[in-house]
Amino acid sequence: MTENNKGLAAAFGAFTIWGLLPLYWKALVTALPLEIVCHRITWSTLATIILLLLWRKIGGLRLALKNNRLIFRYIITSLLLSINWLLYIWAVNNNYIVESSLGYFINPLINVVFGVCFLRERLRKVQWLAILFAFLGVCYLTFAYGHFPWIAIVLAITFGLYGLLRKTASLPSLEGLFLETSLLFFPALITLFFLASHGQADFVKQDSSGRLLLAASGIVTSLPLLLFGYAAKRIALSTLGIVQYLGPGLQLCIGLFVYGESFPREQMIGFSLVWFGLLLYVAEGLLLRMAARKKVLEKCD
Repeated sequence: MTENNKGLAAAFGAFTIWGLLPLYWKALVTALPLEIVCHRITWSTLATIILLLLWRKIGGLRLALKNNRLIFRYIITSLLLSINWLLYIWAVNNNYIVESSLGYFINPLINVVFGVCFLRERLRKVQWLAILFAFLGVCYLTFAYGHFPWIAIVLAITFGLYGLLRKTASLPSLEGLFLETSLLFFPALITLFFLASHGQADFVKQDSSGRLLLAASGIVTSLPLLLFGYAAKRIALSTLGIVQYLGPGLQLCIGLFVYGESFPREQMIGFSLVWFGLLLYVAEGLLLRMAARKKVLEKCD
């Protein structure tokens, strides 16, 4: 198998896991979302430190810990990630899987907006048009459907800001994930003990399989991130950008066909406007890359 095919397989693995996560969180529906997030932080920290020791990457992390500005940046990313996790798990376990999937459909366009606002990137006309359709979709959901999709918007913005800060940070994915989770490790552990002391810890009440599911949340968190980091180094960003829609696509299907969430005509129209914007964005990017590749081949001839 070539490096490109390995990268593609890793990308499909990462986004498939992310897409199937609603099934995992639904299996833990008796636990408070806060407890699930705290377990996710705690076990992720332990899982990533084991990997750092096995792969002998502790040295680079020690140097990073001397950089106060870097640590402050990762404090912000860890808080953004925690808010995103908490809201997403709450949304899944309160039957808002369809709306949460919208957040991850919107996320790429939010990233484009942040690029303009914070990195001074310039947008092409088709990109502006794509953002306009996404904006119209949100407006339609707000006024025609009568419900502002705040879950989707908060998920998209928090993950967009997280991606922006991680994009400009110097640590690789594994070291970055360890630093993010370890910064919240002791607050998460204290929260778990507090919940247990007040009889609200599902971990104490669960049988061995339930406890295993909570503990395995660390692997469920770390594995797709590591697969994504592996894929990002081996396949084109345009390919990765297309594969990423597998995640929210699976989430939407799970919400509709597994848990029977409603999807009325007004919501379908709002989603369709967002999807059309995404289609414009992806198609324009692919056409530009094909044209650039054609020019390179012509020069070689």
